[in-house]
Amino acid sequence: MIEKLKIIFLDRDGVVNRDRPDYVKSWAEFEFLPGSLEALRLLTANHYHPIIITNQSVINRKMVTEAELKMIHEKMISAVAAQGGKIEAVYYCPHLPEDDCDCRKPKPGLILRAQADYGLDLSDTCMVGDNLKDIQCARLAGCGKAILVRTGHGKYAERICREVNVLPDYVADDLLTAVKWLLENER
Repeated sequence: MIEKLKIIFLDRDGVVNRDRPDYVKSWAEFEFLPGSLEALRLLTANHYHPIIITNQSVINRKMVTEAELKMIHEKMISAVAAQGGKIEAVYYCPHLPEDDCDCRKPKPGLILRAQADYGLDLSDTCMVGDNLKDIQCARLAGCGKAILVRTGHGKYAERICREVNVLPDYVADDLLTAVKWLLENER
C-alpha cells in the first residue's frame, strides 16, 4: 500500500519570511519570521511535506534572475533542513499581475501543477497564506483547508476576507500557531 503524502502549501513572503515592500532580491534580504523554522520542523516531524506556492513577479520586473531566485530558495531549503525541517518543493509564478497567467495567485495553477506532479487529492491538503489571494487560491484549487496568518499582510487581509466573504478555516497569529492548530485538528 502506498502511503499518501500529507501536503501543506505555504505562501513564502509574509508567512515563512518577512515580506518586504521592495521585494526579497537576495539571500541577505531574506529573513525568517519568528517561529517559522520551528513550524517547518514540527510539520516535518509530523510527516507533512511543505510545498511553497509563491508569486515572484520580481523575476519579470527584472529585479532578479531565475538563477538568483533559485539560489535564494536553495539557501532557504538548506536553512530549514539545518533546523530539522524540510521543504518538499517550491513552485513560483514569475509573471506580473497584468500578464494574466494561470499560475499567479489567486489562480490555482501552481497548486494544480503540484497536484499533477505529486498525484494529490487536494481535498486532503491545506494552504497557509497571509493574503486574500492565498485563501482564494486554496478555494479555487479545492484545498481541504485554508489558514490565514496575521503576519505579512494578514491583519489587513483578515478584514478583506470578511468583506468579500472568502473565509479561511482558521486565522492564526503566525505560521507556528497555524501548524499547531492544524496538527490538533487533523482528520
